[in-house]
Amino acid sequence: MSDLNFKPAWWLTNPHCQTLWSVLCRRRIKNLSPKRERIELADGDFIDIDWVGSGNGPIVLILHGLEGSVQSLYAQGMLQTIVQQGWRGVCMHFRSCSGERNRLPRAYHSGETRDIAEVISQLQQRTPATLFAAIGFSLGGNVLLKWLGEMGEHSPLVAAIAISVPFELSKAAARINSGFSRIYQWRLLHSLCKKIKWKFQQQPAPFIIPPLRKIRTLRDFDDQVTAPLHGFVDGADYYTKSSCRQYLQKIKVPTLLLQAKDDPLVGNNSLPEQYEMSAQVKLELSEKGGHVGFVSGNFPWKICYWLEQRVPVFLRDYLE
Repeated sequence: MSDLNFKPAWWLTNPHCQTLWSVLCRRRIKNLSPKRERIELADGDFIDIDWVGSGNGPIVLILHGLEGSVQSLYAQGMLQTIVQQGWRGVCMHFRSCSGERNRLPRAYHSGETRDIAEVISQLQQRTPATLFAAIGFSLGGNVLLKWLGEMGEHSPLVAAIAISVPFELSKAAARINSGFSRIYQWRLLHSLCKKIKWKFQQQPAPFIIPPLRKIRTLRDFDDQVTAPLHGFVDGADYYTKSSCRQYLQKIKVPTLLLQAKDDPLVGNNSLPEQYEMSAQVKLELSEKGGHVGFVSGNFPWKICYWLEQRVPVFLRDYLE
C-alpha cells in the first residue's frame, strides 16, 4: 500500500521544479498503444477518445488539462497505472485537442460539461453493468467537479478524483500572471492562439477574432476569445459561471481532491472551505507538489510519481 501523504523528493522541493519535472524530464511511456475511437455527438460534432486495457473491467475516464491530450505524460502515466490495476482507461480529448479540428465553430472551456455527460452516457449504454470512475487534471478537474455538482444524486460515476484544480478561475488567471508563473502562461497562450488560427483556417469565425499577437495574458484570451466564442458576456462572466467551487456542495459521489499549497498555476487562495464541500468530498492538501507534479523518490534515477500510487488506493474501494 502506498504512503497516503505526499513527501517531495529532497532534491525537488521547489514548486516549479515539481511542476516541470514530468514535462521536461519524464520519459515517454512505451508500449501503451492506445486505441482511438470517435464519439459522434448530438450537436453534429465529435469527441475522440483513446482506450487502453482490455476485458470487461471497470472504466476510468481521464480528463486532461488545458491544451493537454493523451500525449501528456501525466495522462500516459495514469493510463498505465489504470491498466496495471486490471481496469480499462479512456482518455477523453476535449474538442480539437486530439489533433483533429472539430466541426463546429465552438471549442472547449473550463465549464463545458455537456461533452463529458454525452460521452459517459454513450459508453454506459453499451455496458450498463460496468462501473465508471473519472480523474480530472487541472482544467479537466474543474470540468469534472462542476459536472458532478450539476448531476447531484444522478451521477453515473461511483467515484471521482480531481487533481490541481483551479477552483476559482479568476484567481487562477491572476496567479498565472505573476512571477515565474508567467512562463506557463506564455506557453499556454502560444498554444491557444496557434490553435485558434488553425481552427478557423477552414471555416468562418462566429466572432471578430482580435489581433492575437496583442493578447498578453490568459485573462485577455478568455475575455476576447473564450467568452465570445462560447456565449459568455465577457471573461468575468465566463469565470463566474464556470468555476467549480460553487458546485462542490452538490456533489453526491465519493470524490477525492488532491491539491498542493505551492501550486504555481493555481495558488492556494481559492481553496474551498470544509463547509463548501459535501460530505462526499475529501480534500487532501499537501504542503508541496506543484501543479500536477507530486514527484517523490530518493534519487533522480529512482523517481516515484506519487499520484500514480495514491489514485488507485482511493479508487479500489469503489471499483473492486
